Amino acid sequence: MNNASHLVDVLTKKGLTIGSVESFTGGLFAKTITDVSGASKCFKGGLVTYSKELKMKLLGMSEEFIDTNGIVSWGVAKEMAIKGQRVLDVDICVSFTGNAGPNTCPGDADVGEIYMAIVYKGQVWPIPLRLEAEREKVRQIAVESLIDTVISIVGK
Repeated sequence: MNNASHLVDVLTKKGLTIGSVESFTGGLFAKTITDVSGASKCFKGGLVTYSKELKMKLLGMSEEFIDTNGIVSWGVAKEMAIKGQRVLDVDICVSFTGNAGPNTCPGDADVGEIYMAIVYKGQVWPIPLRLEAEREKVRQIAVESLIDTVISIVGK
């Protein structure tokens, strides 16, 4: 059983729902989970807020907060997960913000700099990563890491 199947199984058995707010992963977490048969029993949906504007419009994040923290930051990942949990009405919300590369714009995060968050039962878990790999591999590792972490938090 792959880790996505395992997560769907665990969440379904526990009667928990999950949703995602994704930026640099572009919906890869949602796709990975919904590739599993039966995912509709636990996965309610996801938002792909690739732009600052959508983080503000869909999640209600302030421009000042994003600019102060940086679009790729622990603060933004945390807020994405907290606000996403409310918007999606889920037990668990995960978020992803980062730079998968291959380019870095001046003032932006380094390639491979990633911040993810998990919100569950009023607690927030930070998952920072620094990866050196090609763009698609960075996105894949981030999603797999987060799935494994959710499983460890929720329990087997």
